[in-house]
Amino acid sequence: MAYTDGEAITRAYPDAAVIYGDKGAFKEDGTNITLVQSVIDSARATIDADLAATKYQRDRAAEYPSIEDQLDNIYHSGVAGWKTTIKAIKDKYPKPWQQRLN
Repeated sequence: MAYTDGEAITRAYPDAAVIYGDKGAFKEDGTNITLVQSVIDSARATIDADLAATKYQRDRAAEYPSIEDQLDNIYHSGVAGWKTTIKAIKDKYPKPWQQRLN
């Protein structure tokens, strides 16, 4: 069996130093690790859940103006104007727990 999800394998088997998709995973000393697909699948589900829970952070980061533009905004519009700009992005991409409150 070929194991192609290196990230999930590493999460499920932290002692895996080397992963060869067609040969399996090995500890640093060369010892073969017996991989179990259901364990790898569970690790993938955890990784996916973690990514979903922090998606708002990546979405916000992609839309925030550069630091230079934010400083320029503060200079021209004051801190209140800057807060308005940032709040619009934060409102567009709320934290998961904030979504549950609405």
